[in-house]
Amino acid sequence: MAKIAIIGEGAKVTRFGLTGAIVLPAEEPEAVRAAWRSLGTDVAIVVLTSRAARSLDGETSSWPLTVVMPP
Repeated sequence: MAKIAIIGEGAKVTRFGLTGAIVLPAEEPEAVRAAWRSLGTDVAIVVLTSRAARSLDGETSSWPLTVVMPP
């Protein structure tokens, strides 16, 4: 079964754990990149905070599907 992962600042992503998503709190750019690299092949959708998305600028691929939360 495909999974959803949420990456970004802890205050913005922690609550998504209640939905069953994989929550990867990451405050600093290197932590965001490490979280991205840690994603398993079973992750189909990644939701990023806007700050996390800026940290990954140009490093994401077409899979998994990636969306950015509004600021």
